[in-house]
Amino acid sequence: MATKCTGCGPGYKSPLDAMKGPREEIVYLPCIYRNTDIQKPDYLATVDVDPKSPNYSQVIHRLPMPNMNDELHHSGWNACSSCFGDSSKKRNRLILPSLISSRVYVVDTGTDPRAPQMHKIVEPTDIFWKTGLANPHTTHCLGSGQIMISSMGDPSGNGKGGFILLDGATFEVVGNWELPGEAAPFGYDFWYQPRHNVMMSTEWGAPKALADGFNLEHVKEGHYGSKIHVWDWTTHKRLQSLDLGEEGAIPLEIRFLHDPAATEGYVGCALQGTVFRFYRTPKGDWAAEKVIQVPSKKVEGWALPVMPSLITDILISLDDRFLYFSNWLHGDIRQYDITDRRNPRLAGQLFLGGSILNDGPVKVLEDPENQSQPPPRTIKGKRIPGSPQMLQLSLDGKRLYVTTSLYSGWDKQFYPEMIKEGSVMMQIDVDTANGGLKVNENFLVDFGKEPDGPALAHELRYPGGDCTSDIWL
Repeated sequence: MATKCTGCGPGYKSPLDAMKGPREEIVYLPCIYRNTDIQKPDYLATVDVDPKSPNYSQVIHRLPMPNMNDELHHSGWNACSSCFGDSSKKRNRLILPSLISSRVYVVDTGTDPRAPQMHKIVEPTDIFWKTGLANPHTTHCLGSGQIMISSMGDPSGNGKGGFILLDGATFEVVGNWELPGEAAPFGYDFWYQPRHNVMMSTEWGAPKALADGFNLEHVKEGHYGSKIHVWDWTTHKRLQSLDLGEEGAIPLEIRFLHDPAATEGYVGCALQGTVFRFYRTPKGDWAAEKVIQVPSKKVEGWALPVMPSLITDILISLDDRFLYFSNWLHGDIRQYDITDRRNPRLAGQLFLGGSILNDGPVKVLEDPENQSQPPPRTIKGKRIPGSPQMLQLSLDGKRLYVTTSLYSGWDKQFYPEMIKEGSVMMQIDVDTANGGLKVNENFLVDFGKEPDGPALAHELRYPGGDCTSDIWL
């Protein structure tokens, strides 16, 4: 699925070239059994998303991991568009870090893309001993050919935001990317922009605090983060830490604009339902400003008297026109036109489950947005359990894929029915001309019907790359 040209490496020359790439035909996504009643290993599912295929919207392959309770979470590639100029590189290995066990699985997707096989396992002891880090999260390939994975903690479960380097050929642990003593207090996601010699990273929380669920007291005790960290891409020094304050508590997914010349981007902050824009100032340092706020709702029949939206995933279309995010507690996906970078405009909204359904136990007493409580969503006869969470957009921006599992410990706490029924994968049709979102009623992958029992499906990846794994230099 690489661009057809002579001497090119994986991916595409530019984000706009990527938008002209072929339509996605299969999707990879990790499926989790940790924190469910099923004593089976997590696995990598391959789903057919080609509407011309007889296996459309079905799981066509499953690759079980050799260990239990890994908590597969996010994935990345051994090579992406950052290696476009290197014809010796191929995007043929999917890197699968395990959030809880700290293993990293390297999966061969090149030999048979429709039936991936295990290539190598990086054991936790290698990571612990060589880096002092644990709980790997986000993977990005580097233009150098190495692979970099952010960490959330140290081997004892305390917060530690460092970065693990793997050799791009052998997948052996090379060591740390950050300098000694430079790790951030917490870690989670990261994105880099070499043209501006900068990398940004975010903070979730201490692994031992969030491992089995969310406790608001842990926020008050300082076990969750609220900062964006600014790193010098060349020297690997941490230059700044932008504290987003209470409004920016738990900043999760961070996205630069795709245009490699851009000096700005957005970060979704879970706890208060906010999106901050970060940008380089005329002085040359970095700053952040709140540009979106999803107000909390006053409720009864829930764990707390006020329910935040809990923004958990965000992404930007490859032409840098639309921003999408999921509100995992309220249950909606939103599409914003970000043509005016400082003033995003709501262009589409869609409820797909959530905690405020009109036939559920929660009553909304006060809603600053004056929205009525949504009805439950049924697709192909299946009532959707849980709430929209992970997002992936087609290269052309016309199809948005959605899964409902956040993280098994939090799924169990907030959506116990999803533990029993399994998560689902949905597809949303996007109006890219005027804005707007509409459910594809013919597409549903029900992970409640898996052979070994209901599973929790998480992040989505295309074999040819996508708008959350590819970085352009």
